[in-house]
Amino acid sequence: MADVATEHSAVSDVRDTLERRDPDQPEFHQAVIEVIDSLTPVFDRHQEYVRANMIKRILEPERALQFRVPWQDDEGAVHVNRGFRVEFNSALGPYKGGLRFHPSVNLSILKFLAFEQVFKNSLTGLPIGGGKGGSDFDPRGKSASEVMRFCQSFMTELYRHIGPDTDVPAGDIGVGGREIGYLFGQYKRITNTFTGVLTGRGPDWGGSEMRPEATGYGAVYFAAAMLAESGASLEGMDCLVSGSGNVAQFTCRKLIELGARPITLSDSGGWIHDPEGITEEKLRFVMDLKNVRRGRIAEYCEHFTDATWSPAPEAGAANGLWAVPAQGAFPSATQNEINGEDASAMVAGGIRVVSEGANMPTTPQAQETLVGEGVLLGPAKAANAGGVAVSALEMAQASQRVPWSAEQVDTHLKAIMKRIHDNCLSAAREYGFGNDYRHGANIAGFRKVADAMLDHGLV
Repeated sequence: MADVATEHSAVSDVRDTLERRDPDQPEFHQAVIEVIDSLTPVFDRHQEYVRANMIKRILEPERALQFRVPWQDDEGAVHVNRGFRVEFNSALGPYKGGLRFHPSVNLSILKFLAFEQVFKNSLTGLPIGGGKGGSDFDPRGKSASEVMRFCQSFMTELYRHIGPDTDVPAGDIGVGGREIGYLFGQYKRITNTFTGVLTGRGPDWGGSEMRPEATGYGAVYFAAAMLAESGASLEGMDCLVSGSGNVAQFTCRKLIELGARPITLSDSGGWIHDPEGITEEKLRFVMDLKNVRRGRIAEYCEHFTDATWSPAPEAGAANGLWAVPAQGAFPSATQNEINGEDASAMVAGGIRVVSEGANMPTTPQAQETLVGEGVLLGPAKAANAGGVAVSALEMAQASQRVPWSAEQVDTHLKAIMKRIHDNCLSAAREYGFGNDYRHGANIAGFRKVADAMLDHGLV
């Protein structure tokens, strides 16, 4: 293993810079430190990065936009939310990354997500840069008309900053097919153009087959690749899945297809455990519940009485979902949902592989516990890259104005996830980190972006 105890001065300087310039952005700090902890052997070997002050350049967004979003509810009351777009790095191509509508959205969270997105997009091997955006607007409990009015107001400001060759947003938490439709409609109305400026669109109007499935499927493909490297497979495994939205749903579907058995799901109110396994029939119920009726996961237990529901833990407390005995885990909800205590429970419960479907779902302590106990850990910037990979394939289809079949897209997705796996493993081994996919993902993602920035000069 590489000796990261003796930090390169370029790395220690970054810690000081973060504390001085962004003291109120803990999520962004966590994301940056996770990457720079991998880079000491890279800077020791590549002085060109040190001379170019590359690490400080790469952690500063090219631009961060904040704007007012006024909108009117169904009763005529006026509300004001904040809108954001962080265009972090365009060295490899147009900014690419989702829009998140959730009350927790702030600049720190979006900078962390955009920073992660830069390296995630780099790992796909596709020509896309990294960005992220969104608003502190909460679509839950709003009527379709209220969501439409908000999306139209949001896009009325955002449209001037995006474009098919500049910045191509997609969906994220709180932004699904409905919201993408409203956003695209307003962009088309304002600009009088029909372009691939947003991904996640409906297949009938320029979207790609397999886009809803891509992140969940990709996380499972990455887990399968990690297991195959050690001569194992997902078949017959019980698997813990958190969340119950798009990523969790399609993670479950692919696990079922590959012979594994998902046994948990969750939402902000709590989590369910189905010891009999979530079958395709039960999954269809969940998809109707969450996507159509927008209900709570607790209703699952009313229909499938062998399952049990438990309330969500207090912030920072251990989550009993992760203590359920199983062999695979797919955190697919939100950042820092697995803490050190959860990780210890996972090890005790027999977890052998973790593939991160959410962005940064495990705390640093949890990561150290899992990897230290020999658990295969697929970091988010690698394991959940399937979504943005298919978004980039959607951009290609939009440019050609030619749709691809689901089979074509899935073939590309499998190949991309296998390539990401192999590149992460190769980089980890080359720089002395053995089979630690975390360091491999950070190094492989960083080097491609840094080399492009060197080629472009001081811009």
